[in-house]
Amino acid sequence: MVSYDLLAELSTASADLGETLDGILPRPNGQIEQRLFQAMRYSTLGEGKRLRPFLVLSSAGLFRVSRQCALRVAAAVEMVHSYSLIHDDLPAMDDDDLRRGKPSCHKQFDEATAILAGDALLTQAFEVLADESTHPDPRVCTDLVRALARAAGPYGMVGGQMIDLAGEGQSLDQAQVTHLHLLKTGRMFAFACEAGAILGKAPKSMRMALRSYAHDMGLAFQIKDDLLDVESSSAELGKTAGKDIDQDKSTYVKLLGLEQAREQATMLCNQAINHLNCFDGEAEPLREVARFVIERQR
Repeated sequence: MVSYDLLAELSTASADLGETLDGILPRPNGQIEQRLFQAMRYSTLGEGKRLRPFLVLSSAGLFRVSRQCALRVAAAVEMVHSYSLIHDDLPAMDDDDLRRGKPSCHKQFDEATAILAGDALLTQAFEVLADESTHPDPRVCTDLVRALARAAGPYGMVGGQMIDLAGEGQSLDQAQVTHLHLLKTGRMFAFACEAGAILGKAPKSMRMALRSYAHDMGLAFQIKDDLLDVESSSAELGKTAGKDIDQDKSTYVKLLGLEQAREQATMLCNQAINHLNCFDGEAEPLREVARFVIERQR
């Protein structure tokens, strides 16, 4: 089972991230546009697994990067992730009224505000990365901006979302489903893991090891998501369960069945852990994350 130490580290990282985000996100102080600020904060602060920010902090720790610098990158990642959730929940996309155990942004506010809140979070994330407070070397900031843009854009998360929408009612094979999730989920995991190496100006071999780890861990994460969608309730997940079946999506569970999907997730978890051998004991938080993603219950 997942160790208590990892859960404690996740809790500490989440608290630190919350403080950083609280300082970065605009505050509603009576401005005409304060409804936008309220929606941004509503969707970004509060509960959540915060796995992507934790990956940033853990990878940065491998290279002795300043925690404050790493927290700013982690905040940018969480802002992009929150934007994606806001837009995913919209009626034109996955049409979900529940997120993280509370009403989705468009239900709490309205669709127009939700769209603008997502837009604002995405664009402000790049402002955070480009600021000298994130790293004094402009080249590092540029590398971070470029890498996140690629992970989040048409060759990453957004491209994967388009495939996901186009695939509803279609029979995608396993290679197509894997490609979908490498873009939609995997690219952002890869950025989170590589970000620490970019901040630490690490050699290419170490960046590749972290990218390979993220590739396998991200697929294991998605398979577990598919399993949870079938086996858990909405109350347990904090979002609507059974959506994949309702929307006739091609999933690993649909392709492989429950047991084979579980076996595939375990195999990918073990592969992910093996990619970290070059880091010795310092990578234990990342190894624990790989175990966590296939054992979690939400």
